[in-house]
Amino acid sequence: MLKGRTNLVTGDHMEKVFLIRAEWDNDASIWSATSDDVLGLATEADSIDILFNKLSSMVPELILLNKLTEQPEIVYEVLARKSSVAHIPTEA
Repeated sequence: MLKGRTNLVTGDHMEKVFLIRAEWDNDASIWSATSDDVLGLATEADSIDILFNKLSSMVPELILLNKLTEQPEIVYEVLARKSSVAHIPTEA
């Protein structure tokens, strides 16, 4: 599990990077996103593109609501995971 914020050096200062986990649920056929850094973040979408679109508005709103920074901009990183099964062919 990823906890805490990492730091990103930009120019002459360090910015906090808010980590978000995105996982594919095969049974429900949806992407879900949660975060220990962005309080209250829990969302789902049919595609990773739609999920990123939702995150682009939800993350800043939750950062502001929870007073997590006073900076005018934040950096967030989405770590996406999707597992698949590969069948190995048998030799003839």
